[in-house]
Amino acid sequence: MKKENKFETSLILPITPEFVERRIYLIRGSKVMLDSDLAELYQVLTKNLNLTVYRNKNRFPEDFMFQLTKIEAESLRLQIETSNKGRGGRRYLPYAFTELGVAMLSSVLNSERAV
Repeated sequence: MKKENKFETSLILPITPEFVERRIYLIRGSKVMLDSDLAELYQVLTKNLNLTVYRNKNRFPEDFMFQLTKIEAESLRLQIETSNKGRGGRRYLPYAFTELGVAMLSSVLNSERAV
């Protein structure tokens, strides 16, 4: 029996501008979106999104994406709702994608929404 992805759905709901705007952060002087927010947007698991990026790392130079530092991640964790480590939280620091990175990400992902 195939394990279902919690984000996979046959119904693609429209994304509002407000949905996207609430998930844009200013980090290191750049407007970015986090990998977990993009995974939700593209209806894939965060680990699958990051695995796809890893497999296509030559397409994601520093001006497309970067990994947050512990301090940046902690600062964001205090501002947004995320779970604590040990309670289902992340094991790795999140990645932030610039506008160019988001565009490249949509070209390498295979979800219906990304296409």
